[in-house]
Amino acid sequence: MTGRRNRKPSLVTQVAQALHFVDDETGAVVPSIQSAATYARDQNYEPRRPYTYRRDGNPTTEHAEAIIAELEGAKESMLFSSGMSACTAVIEHLPTGAHVVAPKVMYHGVLQQLQKYEANNRISVSSYTSGNLKELEASIRPNKTQLVWVETPNNPNWEVTDIQGASDIVHAAGAKLLSDCTGTPPCMTRALEFGADFSFHSATKYLNGHSDITAGVLSVRDTGQFWEDIFWIRKLQGTVLHANDAWLLIRGMRTLFLRVEKASVNAMTIAKHFQGHKNIETVLYPGLQSNPGHEIAKRQTNGQFGGMMSIIVKGSEQDAIDVARNCQLFYPATSLGGVESLIEHRKTVSGEGFPVHPQLLRLSIGIEDVEDLIDDLQQSLARVFG
Repeated sequence: MTGRRNRKPSLVTQVAQALHFVDDETGAVVPSIQSAATYARDQNYEPRRPYTYRRDGNPTTEHAEAIIAELEGAKESMLFSSGMSACTAVIEHLPTGAHVVAPKVMYHGVLQQLQKYEANNRISVSSYTSGNLKELEASIRPNKTQLVWVETPNNPNWEVTDIQGASDIVHAAGAKLLSDCTGTPPCMTRALEFGADFSFHSATKYLNGHSDITAGVLSVRDTGQFWEDIFWIRKLQGTVLHANDAWLLIRGMRTLFLRVEKASVNAMTIAKHFQGHKNIETVLYPGLQSNPGHEIAKRQTNGQFGGMMSIIVKGSEQDAIDVARNCQLFYPATSLGGVESLIEHRKTVSGEGFPVHPQLLRLSIGIEDVEDLIDDLQQSLARVFG
């Protein structure tokens, strides 16, 4: 026996060690922050790296991109200063007049952006019900549709779309598929392996996990002119992720698997506890066997359903707001995927024009003691409904 290692380290190990990072000069096992805005060329006046200025990239951001590419099984990943800036770059790279297919209910920021671009005659948009592949297929326009947008599970109803099924339909029409899996990070769902051309995440959320940066990331199976176009849009708009935020993102990703596992267990416990509660009309969570998307979600997430869920309370819209307002441990705040649990009245946040149930409360379940979270929701419901 030689003792030689033949097994490649698992993703859990690779991410926990930031791709087995060791600083060549100091031996440090924690990456440093390279915050330079400009980079000197070598003695032959050639760039030492593929960038000479911060808008092109920087070593710390490049390191974070390498970790995400490994997580996603991607050829390349590209980080942006926010999730919306990444989405903007995708839309901007489309030619004028391009047709886009997107869900009727999705993250309201992207939906509003698509509507704005359509109002300015920049693109045209058709919509479908999340999870309904027949509607998705019917919304595609032959020889005109260039991009189909899937958000799975969708925000805030957590309906599940079959990524592989959508991919087959989209590619048959000659279009590209973008899968927004922000609610199920790549330790759960690797969208590219199911056929997506783009995998998108708001890295602000689970990838970072500590509510202290904004970031967005695109990952791709294959590169080409479209990827070069998106890179140039990022460069010209100056939306590359800053080194300090990239460093915090690396720090956050090192505990990704642990955080997501704990949040998933907590969410499942909470969903089961409040299913059938006298003051709750519906619990929306793909992990429940009664959920229509349960089996697809199970296949796409390896049986780990994540920390995102919604509840529709009985009573009035004001009752729902009061439930959020009276929580003592859940923060009444907007975002998701952090270590702390959040609750929000979605209609208040997304606005009157967004198609969301007026009594829907979106919950981002964190890593706290689950009994404390259950007790907090119960006391709030009791205060509102008696």
